[in-house]
Amino acid sequence: MLSGVRGREAACMPKPTMAVTGDETAATGDMPTYQIRAPTTALPQGVVMAASPGSLHSPQQLAEEATRKRELRLMKNREAARECRRKKKEYVKCLENRVAVLENQNKTLIEELKALKDLYCHKAE
Repeated sequence: MLSGVRGREAACMPKPTMAVTGDETAATGDMPTYQIRAPTTALPQGVVMAASPGSLHSPQQLAEEATRKRELRLMKNREAARECRRKKKEYVKCLENRVAVLENQNKTLIEELKALKDLYCHKAE
């Protein structure tokens, strides 16, 4: 659809063209010389191109739009921060649980090591 719009625009407005003229009979004879002329348009000199639709808003409308966008951005940011804090709490809880499990495992291994040392020392005697 966008290409169709561009096609209509191209058909309605002539493109500026650069004219290049070649002079095959240069002074040296081997290299042709070229002259570039300024682009020409079919628009009369007093005609001004239409402004884009975005610039047709009043300053008040632009300010309201900016305020609305800012509020939306702030709201999304608040929600993202809330979600981030929730995930962090969950992560910290998981780490605390893991620490508790590892501490218990460490205590058990230390007790087992003491028992084995005692057993080894008594057998050596």
